[in-house]
Amino acid sequence: MEYCSSGSLLSVLESPENAFGLPEDEFLVVLRCVVAGMNHLRENGIVHRDIKPGNIMRLVGEEGQSIYKLTDFGAARELDDDEKFVSVYGTEEYLHPDMYERAVLRKPQQKAFGVTVDLWSIGVTLYHAATGSLPFIPFGGPRRNKEIMYRITTEKPAGAIAGAQRRENGPLEWSYTLPITCQLSLGLQSQLVPILANILEVEQAKCWGFDQFFAETSDILQRVVVHVFSLSQAVLHHIYIHAHNTIAIFQEAVHKQTSVAPRHQEYLFEGHLCVLEPSVSAQHIAHTTASSPLTLFSTAIPKGLAFRDPALDVPKFVPKVDLQADYNTAKGVLGAGYQALRLARALLDGQELMFRGLHWVMEVLQATCRRTLEVARTSLLYLSSSLGTERFSSVTGTPEIQELKAAAELRSRLRTLAEVLSRCSQNITETQESLSSLNRELVKSRDQVHEDRSIQQIQCCLDKMNFIYKQFKKSRMRPGLGYNEEQIHKLDKVNFSHLAKRLLQVFQEECVQKYQASLVTHGKRMRVVHETRNHLRLVGCSVAACNTEAQGVQESLSKLLEELSHQLLQDRAKGAQASPPPMAPYPSPPRKDLLLHMQELCEGMKLLASDLLDNNRIIERLNRVPAPPDV
Repeated sequence: MEYCSSGSLLSVLESPENAFGLPEDEFLVVLRCVVAGMNHLRENGIVHRDIKPGNIMRLVGEEGQSIYKLTDFGAARELDDDEKFVSVYGTEEYLHPDMYERAVLRKPQQKAFGVTVDLWSIGVTLYHAATGSLPFIPFGGPRRNKEIMYRITTEKPAGAIAGAQRRENGPLEWSYTLPITCQLSLGLQSQLVPILANILEVEQAKCWGFDQFFAETSDILQRVVVHVFSLSQAVLHHIYIHAHNTIAIFQEAVHKQTSVAPRHQEYLFEGHLCVLEPSVSAQHIAHTTASSPLTLFSTAIPKGLAFRDPALDVPKFVPKVDLQADYNTAKGVLGAGYQALRLARALLDGQELMFRGLHWVMEVLQATCRRTLEVARTSLLYLSSSLGTERFSSVTGTPEIQELKAAAELRSRLRTLAEVLSRCSQNITETQESLSSLNRELVKSRDQVHEDRSIQQIQCCLDKMNFIYKQFKKSRMRPGLGYNEEQIHKLDKVNFSHLAKRLLQVFQEECVQKYQASLVTHGKRMRVVHETRNHLRLVGCSVAACNTEAQGVQESLSKLLEELSHQLLQDRAKGAQASPPPMAPYPSPPRKDLLLHMQELCEGMKLLASDLLDNNRIIERLNRVPAPPDV
């Protein structure tokens, strides 16, 4: 086979950068390659019998991608699915418990083994790749406490994927999930954990066969990931779905991770509202990345990124010079340092997504303000134009015409509606100013995050620590150190400890504290946005109600004026035949002028009613546009 220049999967996992497991993208590459390799072996009826990270070699493809290959077939043999074998071979940490009992504990037993023993080894290997550690760890380590190691693997409850003994002669503790330090997203973990639970099964009758293993792992590898940032919770989620799934299935997957019901899920992408129809294919969802996710709105309390403080995983140097122990300690400390760097980046990225999402929400609210304000002002302009007709005032001042009194009442109602619209317009203007002020505050906070230099400080400490670590790595291969070299080694230990302390101090004070303060502020801003959005809904409803009522009043007024105009025409015709009427106690406008005034007002009311009807249509269209959700 070709030369694999990048070492083995074990050497990748032994690197301090991967002390807590591989990044998600790299883990998926490992999973894809291991599944493909095992599928090829099973198609050819071969059992490997020694699957472990050390036998999975890595090379780099032409495009820079990792390629992992199964190697070392010294223990392999031809074996069909229904055949058994009795010989024992393999590496003890990755051995099936039945084989472990015979090979490591040297206990006589007559058990025969099938091809599923490879599945156990694959399960341990995948857990190791995902977490950076073995799933079953007795106190003192697997090689120092073999009886407890066997107990952990055989007494493991159904569904458990890991077990550990924390203290000497202590109880066994079981885990049903991957540790919080794991770099895999919860979306991928939810797909992976059931597979691990079913192939890390002691009883071969309960363990999955290869057909089911291939089916379930292929299901993961065929899925696409949609990145969703829950703005209210301030958490980034990876949603694994099939491209042929519907939006409804995607929404249910989001519901499982965020507890936000599908009917309450509303999304923005790159500043634009996304209307997702449940029956449409998920292929219509925009292409997302971790830095450019869908932004989900919901009513929730910000909880932020959950993580374990890297300081809890920092070992201490022993006082004396012990080259192997010092190397192991430096490796552990450096691994915690890289974990702190990853978390620091994730915390900063989370703040950036918070700021960006809030900015987009406020832009949507500002657009809603502008549209509602335009409708309110247009309606107010028409009403003010109608109410400002002086001739109508002179006409309505004629007390002896009863119908004109009714017209005056309708006019008074229009004036009241105009006042309501005026107040709504003023209210919307104040809301716009409040949103602008909040947006300026948001920009200022975002600039402060961009100016943050904590990542650079942590990286600087890591570079210096890494240099010392490489010196320790070289020294451990030597039988001993001379006096001067030993003094330098001691000084390096002191410097390494100081650098680690400084790194963790920066992480705690510059990253964690600022992030926690940002979460508190984010929660307050989200409440303001939520209240503003509800307020705009109420104002919008008031504007719509005023437009609807004004339209009805205008129609009534137009009808009344038409009747008055008709009545005046009839009176005028009768007056031409009758004798002159007696003098009225109060002067009245000439009948001819009154008729002209009524006709003009009637035409004006019709135009106004038409304009109000147009406004109502605009409002209906606004109501059909998805409003920003509860936040």
